Amino acid sequence: MAIATAGVRKHLTDINEWQRLGEANIFPPNSRLELIEGEILEMAPIGFNHSGHINRLVKLLTRLIPSDVIPSVQNPLQLGDLSEPEPDFMLLKPNDDFYSSRHPNASDVLLLIEVADSSLMFDQNQKLRLYALHNVPEYWLLNLKDSCVEVYRQPHGECYGEKTTLRVGDTVTLSQLSQITINIADIL
Repeated sequence: MAIATAGVRKHLTDINEWQRLGEANIFPPNSRLELIEGEILEMAPIGFNHSGHINRLVKLLTRLIPSDVIPSVQNPLQLGDLSEPEPDFMLLKPNDDFYSSRHPNASDVLLLIEVADSSLMFDQNQKLRLYALHNVPEYWLLNLKDSCVEVYRQPHGECYGEKTTLRVGDTVTLSQLSQITINIADIL
């Protein structure tokens, strides 16, 4: 027997409704949800390897950045009216109130990093497209499956003009903070 799908509609939401739902405690505590292009998506739980790599990034980058740059770990990033992902790690431009009166947006981002194991395909496709569309200047994908770092720069449209794949033995200099060079071995 075929299931009838005629008349089925997807309900998309925007940032305002999303934030009201959160304030009303509609979602279960500790749920891992993100608003991506109007859809509420449930993200996979964070495993040991994933969280260990985030800890490594935090320790290394917070030591290297200028004192006015703000590190942000798994916090919301508002991208237009329909998306509010929670990237694993970001370096943000200075802000007097440390973004306590608003969520940062793409123009505040100096570097955005996603750590990917089970979410690899999603991060290489939907997240990459989302970050490029909103002009996030530099997106790193720590690809734990292939033991590499995919560095994306020069956003235009739905993609990035530059992609570099780096492995242990390589180094990378941040495009927005050119005084910082990192050994890939230190983050993989």
